Amino acid sequence: MKRHVSKLALCLIVAAAAVTAAGAQSAEIQYPQTPAGKAVEAYFKAFNAGEEAMKAFFANFTAKAALEKTPLDVRLDRYRQMRDRLQSLEPRKLADARDNFVSVVARTGAGELVRLDFEFEAAAPFGLLGIRIEDMGGGGNQGPRPEPKKDDAELAASIREYARRAVETGEFSGVILIARNGKPFFEEAFGEADREKKIPNRTSTKFNVGSIDKTFTGLAIRQLAAEKKLALDDKIGKYLPDYPNKDAAAKVTVRHLLEMTSGIGDFFGDRYEAADKEKIRTLAEYLPLFADKPLEFEPGSANKYSNGGYVVLGLIIEKVAGTDYYAYVRDHIFKQAGMPDTGWSEKAAHLPGLAVGYVREGNAWKTNYDTLPGKGSSAGGGHSTARDLLNYTAALEKGIFGEAGEPERGGLGIAGGAPGLNAAVEWDPRQGVTIVVMANLSPPGATAMARQIRAWLPR
Repeated sequence: MKRHVSKLALCLIVAAAAVTAAGAQSAEIQYPQTPAGKAVEAYFKAFNAGEEAMKAFFANFTAKAALEKTPLDVRLDRYRQMRDRLQSLEPRKLADARDNFVSVVARTGAGELVRLDFEFEAAAPFGLLGIRIEDMGGGGNQGPRPEPKKDDAELAASIREYARRAVETGEFSGVILIARNGKPFFEEAFGEADREKKIPNRTSTKFNVGSIDKTFTGLAIRQLAAEKKLALDDKIGKYLPDYPNKDAAAKVTVRHLLEMTSGIGDFFGDRYEAADKEKIRTLAEYLPLFADKPLEFEPGSANKYSNGGYVVLGLIIEKVAGTDYYAYVRDHIFKQAGMPDTGWSEKAAHLPGLAVGYVREGNAWKTNYDTLPGKGSSAGGGHSTARDLLNYTAALEKGIFGEAGEPERGGLGIAGGAPGLNAAVEWDPRQGVTIVVMANLSPPGATAMARQIRAWLPR
């Protein structure tokens, strides 16, 4: 099964939150002897030592401004949540290291591989600003046990019971859809779309899909390329001559942006935290959050997840198509695929039928409203339904998007996640199976459920 953008799509920003790691340090890792390298090494050692050590770590290594914004007790609560979810974390490989950035690949207790990107202040004392956790898929034998069910009826019964238990423990709330040859044989909703108003999730409920929107952005770019309206090896300065970073405008190509090799950073970070998020409602309004920053590496020389890069792709779509990004994708993708309940809306508009996202803090549930921008972007933050996402895979299989849709016709594995939202789509045309899981909880609410379903599929 082709896992298009699966390595890139699941991205959870944890503002100096923690992921637990019981277990031994990897002897293979040689941390750089820099303030950032020493902090990362201390981070994993603190994981192994427990909560008191983590408390000391946060107090000693977190940037002062970041600690004022997110106090110690909140960080420790997030640490406990991540510990419960990932079970353990063993560093395996140093993927990248710079003065203010260190990336480590680690194995979780569930046998999955994750990449942790540690971001630090650009100048002394190089305090920790935040950590990005990226799901890199399988890699072990400690995940869901592969106990295939004998048929779809047994599978459905097992999923229903598993989901009900997950709702009771606060690990799931959302919609699950499983289809064979495009026809759903399991489609049920669990938990609540609005806990305050006691509104249950329904199969028609809309969910924030996070970075799943990146697949639509990529498709839109390829559509315009197929029409000869742009070329993948064009520099971004050709379309955005006023781009704030002239070095990036002259060096970065559309292909670099698509493949996450541009060196353009993320828009999440201190600027995003300090911004009036209600006023971020257009793609152009995202640019001040990242676009003037220096390239993090020479374009094409490395790979790093970049929400900022996909915002730039959206702006290129607007320039070339002569309309705003949201309208272009609506008219050229959603309408073509039969996705009437997919799109972007201003959060202040309170879209009817949209699930409220929740983050658990201790024994209480808090909405993710304050973490969301005024409107999502070409990098993520739109909404959809399980049926619409199924229709998208059907449109790909039918070849509705022509040449532009070819990269995904071999299969799709995409996910999106952030505080209070998580969604996953897995489509294997060879087996004729599509799995869609959507949750109004933080990762791995949907992705863990999808992984278990995949392990249970009848062989």
